[in-house]
Amino acid sequence: MSTLSALTQKVFVGLQYALPKQCLSRAVGWLADNDMPWLKNFLIRRFIDHFNVDMSEAAQPDYTLYRNFNSFFTRPLAEGLRPICKEAVASPADGSVSQIGSVAAGRIFQAKGQAYTTLELLGGDHQLAQLFDDGLFATIYLAPRNYHRVHMPVAGKLRRSIYVPGDLFSVNAVTTENVPRLFARNERLVSIFETEYGEMALVLVGAMIVAGIDTVWSGRVTPRLRRIEDADYSEPTPVIELAKAAEMGRFILGSTVVVLFRNSSGLAWKRQAGDVLRMGEALADVSSAPSKAEGAAVPIID
Repeated sequence: MSTLSALTQKVFVGLQYALPKQCLSRAVGWLADNDMPWLKNFLIRRFIDHFNVDMSEAAQPDYTLYRNFNSFFTRPLAEGLRPICKEAVASPADGSVSQIGSVAAGRIFQAKGQAYTTLELLGGDHQLAQLFDDGLFATIYLAPRNYHRVHMPVAGKLRRSIYVPGDLFSVNAVTTENVPRLFARNERLVSIFETEYGEMALVLVGAMIVAGIDTVWSGRVTPRLRRIEDADYSEPTPVIELAKAAEMGRFILGSTVVVLFRNSSGLAWKRQAGDVLRMGEALADVSSAPSKAEGAAVPIID
């Protein structure tokens, strides 16, 4: 997509402004949930061929046995395919590093000439945004062919979950370079965890034709109204505690994950923009990590 001519890129981005993206995404969501054998098999087969999906990695390699397109898209991997690194922080997903670095005075680098603020990304809470204003960020893009479950980079206790309504622009390279504040204007789910490195934010960003986001603690995120919904998990019963590499959520069709750590975390990134990652590979480390106390994982949604 990034090799398209300047004119073609402008047309592509312009169409996204004009399209009824919410309606389009919901329509695609209906198709993806349809379990008519001939339709779901046709959609899955075309997707596998077009995006060169490696079904040998799937726990169920026979695409005809998936109940619908969504169950295929969020397919689990065969056991043992993603070893978990010994470094402090593991990649939460398969994908590529779009951008990575330090938050500069509350601003996160998006692409050449584009940035957005932690305040915008996290839903407008000044006190929460200040925790990460001089911290670390990593943006990981999940391409259509990737495995689409999102896992914990480190062990953590869920303290807060914030649904932020928004637009549904594509999150590919062309759109990222041309739509201002893209990740802070698209629909997203912000999850705040308490970890041994201080607070961590995992932001699952929606995109065009993303029909939903699931979490292991609440299932499908489907707010009744398109407004910010802030859930407090600071003293739940039982405590939602997830081990490093435990599944925390999944995209119903693909998108982007933004990871934030506080500046006081003592972490340093081991990757750079453009790196291709698999879930569980090293993302960051510390020179002298504190002792680890990982909790038990919440059961995976199936």
